[in-house]
Amino acid sequence: MAQRKVDTCTLQARSDNTIGVRMVIIAHPDDAEFSSAGTIARWTHEGYRVIYVICTDGSRGSNDPDMPPDIITPIRHAEQLEAAGVLGVQEVVFLNHEDGTLEPTLELRRELTRLIRYYRPDIVISGDPTRHFQRNVYINHPDHRAAAEAALYAIFPSAVTRFIFPELLKENLEPHKVSEVFLYGSPESDTCVDISETIHLKIRALQKHCSQVKSEYADQRTREWNGEIGRKHGCDYGEEYRRLVLR
Repeated sequence: MAQRKVDTCTLQARSDNTIGVRMVIIAHPDDAEFSSAGTIARWTHEGYRVIYVICTDGSRGSNDPDMPPDIITPIRHAEQLEAAGVLGVQEVVFLNHEDGTLEPTLELRRELTRLIRYYRPDIVISGDPTRHFQRNVYINHPDHRAAAEAALYAIFPSAVTRFIFPELLKENLEPHKVSEVFLYGSPESDTCVDISETIHLKIRALQKHCSQVKSEYADQRTREWNGEIGRKHGCDYGEEYRRLVLR
């Protein structure tokens, strides 16, 4: 698969259609672990093949003067691969767009459409592009919204419509219909995944992102956040999504 700026070191052959495939499309290394790691660990333990697609290079992940982009980028890539390994994620694709300035361009949508047609997932996790704020204390990173918007429009209409990006047909990438989308961080969440049996894996995976989060903080805050969600839904720990069932 010839793709501009794509790290394909972990890219393998197209998936066996007898194995359920699920994809996680995010902006930065660590986004999946903060948002969805418990769900992802459940899926891999249930036998699903999970593919990570990370849109940026993570190069602006530190304000430390001794951690400029050329130093922090390989660190964050390595951390992401270790975290994915904890969760049982089989493949990680880095699109390596510049961190901090991601936009939902046609180029990004084409890249994501290519990967969706290639791996043919039945479910995709991504963020909710409509989320601007959280509880009046957090401004959603524009990269999160850009990755989420591009992901949704890659899922529909691009991946399913034959003559959108017709150049992909020359790569033998036939249209593919994603069945469901799980949007994390949505103000209209309607689905909870019980992660009580995988919360320890979520914490371990988060702790691999040493450049971003302290180990004790990852443990404490994860149990607080996901415990709060779980109590709303009658379980010990949960992750919430807005679930789209595409028809």
